[in-house]
Amino acid sequence: MTGAAIHSPRAGRSARILDRLGRGWRALELATRPVHPDLEAALARRWDALPEHVKSPSQALGRRTSGCEGTHGVFPRCNLACTPCYHSRDANRVRTDGEHTVTEVDRQMAYLRRQRGPAQNAQLIGGEVSLLEPDAHAAALQAMRNHGRKPMSMSHGDFDYEYLERLAVGAGGAARLPHLSFAGHFDSLMFGRRGIKRVAAEGDLNPHRRRFCAMFQRLEREHGVSHYLAHNMTVTPRNVGEVAGVIRDCRDMGFRMFSFQPAAFIGNENRWKDEFRELSGDEVWAEMERGAGARLPYKSLQIGDERCNRTAYGALVGDRWVPLLDDREPADHEARDEFFATFGGMDFDVRPTLLAARLARSLARRPRSIGVLARWTARFAHRAGVLALLRDRPKALTFVMHSFMDARDVRPAWELLQRGEMSDEPRIRATQERLQACSYAMAHPDSDELVPACAQHSVLDPLDPRRPRSWPERCDP
Repeated sequence: MTGAAIHSPRAGRSARILDRLGRGWRALELATRPVHPDLEAALARRWDALPEHVKSPSQALGRRTSGCEGTHGVFPRCNLACTPCYHSRDANRVRTDGEHTVTEVDRQMAYLRRQRGPAQNAQLIGGEVSLLEPDAHAAALQAMRNHGRKPMSMSHGDFDYEYLERLAVGAGGAARLPHLSFAGHFDSLMFGRRGIKRVAAEGDLNPHRRRFCAMFQRLEREHGVSHYLAHNMTVTPRNVGEVAGVIRDCRDMGFRMFSFQPAAFIGNENRWKDEFRELSGDEVWAEMERGAGARLPYKSLQIGDERCNRTAYGALVGDRWVPLLDDREPADHEARDEFFATFGGMDFDVRPTLLAARLARSLARRPRSIGVLARWTARFAHRAGVLALLRDRPKALTFVMHSFMDARDVRPAWELLQRGEMSDEPRIRATQERLQACSYAMAHPDSDELVPACAQHSVLDPLDPRRPRSWPERCDP
């Protein structure tokens, strides 16, 4: 009787119900963890691999993020000409192949998910993304999302609303992508844009920048697809004096990030027209501060090596930019440290109920952080002005500078690193240190490597025999 009871249909159903409940509970526990265990492991590996000179309290790599990611070789050409250009010289001789793009994106993102965990930022880059058919573009973005990436499409922005709508909205009229993140690259070093083939001054591009933002605003009004827009601009001695004007003219258009890249000698040597080495990062940053009308503190939060990246996080409150962290304020550093310790790599970009559960678990583990973060909130309100915060809705606005490196330095530096050697020559050793701390990597599943973007473009791209015939890329930082 006992054996018969054990194997009765009722006992079997009970066992299955208990099993489902157990699996459901484990899934809920995992979903509400502040940080996924795969990301925790990836962050620990990233921190251990960083060179000692960047392991400072301000370092976000290995504590908050594994770093940014970019696709390579996934789609080819661009229909604008730029000085300088990170494309290979044969880039525009090849076709755009949507099937290849989606397949290769899926393969690279799967590798990145295994190596770097979920909820990381990745750029769909490698040419002009709007030359992909909308369905292929959407499929590539979905493949990135499927592997736990937060995709951003890199574009010169010279496309029509009809393309954007076809990208975001499926055949049945329902939105197939709830959110789009785009970086529009606009500067006077680009040639061939519709309606303005050559640009005399940066201000001449403002109608095109405004039109770019307006398309996404219309998409959100008509279809409910939200958006995040970044503005990219290459800087040379020719246009550095116009950086401040670009920020002042464009900061209310709808961009949430302004990213500036001092030009580097990478890519097509035929387009190296200016003495780019004459321009320093300090000069560019000073112009950015002039445009922002504020000091842009970047030392409180560092991503990788300061010689490569500077980032200032803040918000527009009325017509004033207010920093989230002041790198001269020790109490803000305490808040930063508490944030890292309490939340680590937690993904805040999730549905409200899930976010509430993760926050509750994080704060329950470190209740002292409530007071520290409350005091930071009070300091930010004081900096911004309480009346201004009540009167003007704050708008997040981030300023970034990415400094890529000269190919003549990257090639020997990378070759030595591949052999496990550090150079005694100061310039090459500095390049090696920056490569080791790189925050922007590309996946090579075949060789089981994550390659810094500077090494990708300075070393691997010129050596790739497929490029004149297959899928070369451009890399806007």
